[in-house]
Amino acid sequence: MEKIRMTTPIVEMDGDEMTRVLWSEIKDALIHPYIDLKTEYYDLSLQNRNMTRDKVTAESAEATKKYGVAVKCATITPNKQRMEEFPELTEMWPSANATIRSILDGTVFRTPIMLDRIKPAVKTWEKPITIARHAYGDIYKAVEMITTEPGECTMTFKGASGAEQQISVQKTKGPAIWLAQHNNDASIRSFARSCFEYALGTKQDLWFSTKDTISKIYDGHFKTVFDEEYAQYKERFAQTGIEYFYTLIDDAVARVIRSKGGFIWACKNYDGDVMSDMVSTAFGSLAMMTSILVSPDGKYEYEAAHGTVTRHYYRYLKGEKPSTNPIAIIFAWTGALRKRGELDGLAQLSDFADRLENACYSTLNDGIMTADLAALVEPAAPADLAALATSASPGFVPVSVDSWKFIESVAARL
Repeated sequence: MEKIRMTTPIVEMDGDEMTRVLWSEIKDALIHPYIDLKTEYYDLSLQNRNMTRDKVTAESAEATKKYGVAVKCATITPNKQRMEEFPELTEMWPSANATIRSILDGTVFRTPIMLDRIKPAVKTWEKPITIARHAYGDIYKAVEMITTEPGECTMTFKGASGAEQQISVQKTKGPAIWLAQHNNDASIRSFARSCFEYALGTKQDLWFSTKDTISKIYDGHFKTVFDEEYAQYKERFAQTGIEYFYTLIDDAVARVIRSKGGFIWACKNYDGDVMSDMVSTAFGSLAMMTSILVSPDGKYEYEAAHGTVTRHYYRYLKGEKPSTNPIAIIFAWTGALRKRGELDGLAQLSDFADRLENACYSTLNDGIMTADLAALVEPAAPADLAALATSASPGFVPVSVDSWKFIESVAARL
């Protein structure tokens, strides 16, 4: 067949470890045979980020602002252990995701990919729960230090006008640790608007939660901004038949567990980081979670919600072929290709994204799965078994395969 031709590049951000290996396999087996792929490539591996003093990360974000659509592989955020593992590192570089989110001023929307044969751990959940994660500030832009003697820590703000505000953080009688975090009004408002727009676009209820009873100023301001912005959306929400409500984060957790799903849960940066992993795992697997970064001016970055799968990567280096689930990585590509097709008026490109996702579902529904999913499949009900006995179908028997065989199976159906 003649390959589908693209008119505008997608920004491609390569990454680390096992996800980098699968990234290449997915392109070779599922994309290159059908699409004359045009990308602006950026290598965000930890080694290249170190070599460029992390300039490559900022460059990839600026390219996303230029071209409008990006697809990102998982990347390593180094900690003390990683510094020992990679002795060539000259600095403990910040999260690439945090840098990109800060530059794009976007909101991350994460939604689980559901399968009929895999029931959520929370039995009441019937529909996906989308986590809307604020993608700027808080602990991800915090500064911190450790002190070893008695003393007092103060926080001072010096205004452009020359005025100063100062408060005492705490007096300590011995060694202590300190953390200062911030956010800004413009980013919080962009977050709120993105959530309200996304809720209207998907026709889903929107929940928002913080802990303003304890953090009366910091979290309280988030609540105030959401209330102010909602005043502009209230009528449209009513016309659409959806609702917005605020509740404390601990109450929200209880409500989520008792719910049927099918709504958007807006969270601050750290809360969204944690809750998206909890929701995806409870729905089946962290590897079955889409992640979209949406900026206020309509730029999109698609990625898998999971990390670089270090444990599987070291097995791969020993010559093994681990059973790493590539679904979220594939869906990052399909999301980017679909959006590129929509923006450029290329129906073929968007149609291809649909076909590739359907090939994934077909493979899974035929029982060909990676180990994480095969272990979660529930046995067929007696009614299903009776129907299978009188049909030509061989039945649903999950088979655990390695990543390469899974991708080959998807390619065959594609």
